[in-house]
Amino acid sequence: MSDDATPRLSLPYVAAGQSQKHITVNEGLSRLDGLVQLTVESRQVAAQPTTPLDGAVHILPASPSGPAWSGQPAGNLMRFEAGAWEAIAPAAGFLAWVRDEGHVLVFDGEVWMALSDSFISLTAARSPGGADTRCEIREEEVTLSGAATSTTIVIPARAIVLAVSTRTTGAITGASSYSCGVSGEAGKFGASLGVALNASNVGVIGPTAFYSDTPVVITAAGGSFTGGKARVAIHLLCFAPPAASA
Repeated sequence: MSDDATPRLSLPYVAAGQSQKHITVNEGLSRLDGLVQLTVESRQVAAQPTTPLDGAVHILPASPSGPAWSGQPAGNLMRFEAGAWEAIAPAAGFLAWVRDEGHVLVFDGEVWMALSDSFISLTAARSPGGADTRCEIREEEVTLSGAATSTTIVIPARAIVLAVSTRTTGAITGASSYSCGVSGEAGKFGASLGVALNASNVGVIGPTAFYSDTPVVITAAGGSFTGGKARVAIHLLCFAPPAASA
């Protein structure tokens, strides 16, 4: 633990016997005012504003410019108060409402992303005994080759699949179309799917249970794959039993 500031928000400590304690206390209150219920003006503005409002906060994009902003890393917070800018390095888990975009971002330790993009697994319900039901999305970009390519991600055993969606992320060559399914059911989640860049499909099925780990298989039609990529997303429900007794 630092002797000078708190470990999470870097709020300054008042030292024993310190004179003019109000300066340190006010510095901490100022930082709290900027970080609690954090609202940022933008994450797109690269040029340091000339007439910012007191208390304004920005998330820096790449290559910011201006006397206080220049040289600061992308993703840093810059807060303006009393005529000066303060740089604040965000920590993983910081949330911010972005005023000019109208949605919430979360910092994952490296980049800011839409909060909704972090919900790849969401517990929908949990019992007092620890049993739970989760909504999950498992996603992978697959490089296609040969007659068929399987994902390395799998539909987990004892999961219920609602859909498998695909998007062609690299124009596919060698095949005129493709199917998305599982072994023995090549078109379970869609057939005659487009090979052009950004062609997409949402293969909705009646909720279907799988009892063993099962990869998704992308199968070529009209020839074998000689190139291209597809992003595959498995939309499913997973279940956990009550927790073990101590």
